[in-house]
This record gives sequence, C-alpha cells and structure tokens, in this order.
Amino acid sequence: MYKYFTSIFFFFVCVEAFSQVNETPIKETTKDTIIYKSSYGIRLGADISKPVLAAISNSFSGFEIVGDYRISKRFYVAAELGYEEQTNQEDYTNSTAKGSYARLGFNYNAYENWLDMNNEIFVGYRYGFSLFDQTLNSYTPNVNSTYFPANSINTPVAASSLNAHWSEFLFGLKVETFKNLFLGASVSYKVLMSTKEPENFKTLYAPGFNRIFESSTGFGFNYTVSYLIPFKKK
Repeated sequence: MYKYFTSIFFFFVCVEAFSQVNETPIKETTKDTIIYKSSYGIRLGADISKPVLAAISNSFSGFEIVGDYRISKRFYVAAELGYEEQTNQEDYTNSTAKGSYARLGFNYNAYENWLDMNNEIFVGYRYGFSLFDQTLNSYTPNVNSTYFPANSINTPVAASSLNAHWSEFLFGLKVETFKNLFLGASVSYKVLMSTKEPENFKTLYAPGFNRIFESSTGFGFNYTVSYLIPFKKK
C-alpha cells in the first residue's frame, strides 16, 4: 500500500512539473491609438457666382468676400462683405439699387469627419445690414383709361442714404478639395427687420438681401472658393 501511494504522489509531481515547463507566458498587449488633430485658423475667400452672374447679365455687377474663424470643434464665427449694383425691371417701374453690405454670424458643423478630413455640412445664422442708394429710372402711372393713356416718365428720381437690416438662416457645405483649399455652397432664407424707404417709392432690392418680396422675405445663394490659413492644431 505504501508503494501504491508513493507512485501516485510521484505521478502528480511529474505532471505538475511538466505543465509548468510548457506553460506559455501571456504578454500584455497595448492598443495603439492615433490622434488626428484638426487645423484652426482663418479661412478667406470669395463668392465666385457674382462675377459669373455679372458676365452674363447687363443688369447686375458686384463682388463678395467671405471669411470664417474656427473657435471650437463645431462652431465657426463667419462674415461676408460685398458690393452690388442691380437694375430691376417691373411691370410699371425700372429702378437701380447700388451699395455695400455686411453679414455677421456663425456656422455650426453638423458633419462628423473621418480621421483627418476637414469637411462641413453646416447650418448658420447671420445678421445683415446694407447701406445703398436707389434711383427710379423710369415709371409708368398705373392708369387704365382709353381717353387718357399712361405715358412712361423717364426722368430719374434718386434717393440716397437708404439702409436695410435683416436676419438670415443658412444651410450649406464646404469640401476640402486640396490641402487647405475649400469649395463651398449655401442657400439662405432672409427676413427683413427694417428698411429706410425712399419717398413715394418702395425699396424693391437691397444689396446683400436681394429681391424684397411683399412678405418682407428673400432668398440667397453663393458658391465660394476659400483658403484656410492655419494657426494651430488641436
């Protein structure tokens, strides 16, 4: 019996020693992480739709400079400055408005970029104002009479130091086509807050606001090319 227990004990000792010799050590692995930093800086450019429109239309001329500055991961402060001259032909009137404007506000980027991409799908708000002159080039009195037909009056009537103020809501996108070079497009819905009207005539067009409808609303669009001047990455 003593030999039997001795043999069993010796067997388990050998098995334990063999298992320790063949045990493979487990190495701790660390997960590699790569942090992609985004560029922060000022982005400047121009609305390329305005010179194209001026080239194909004799009634419009103007330009617009655009810019924004990134203040956080998703928020940008933004502004547009420009000048426009537009002649409008209505049923009974022909008028020209010309002057400068500015729009100030912010954009919120709702797009989640992959890796080191720097694109935007944004919504935004602007407060806009313009200072302009308006000239009533000609008009025809709205008189419906067979015996006294209305004649067109071609004596220009000018009004200066006019202004308009409005709120503007935008939706648009910006795509980085090359390093720090962006193409963008946006549409906007505008609500007129106040305007200084000329005497005996209504303002039909305000630079920066575009055509003013009877509901005191308007629409706009732009196509931009801009370049980012990076200051830092984070």
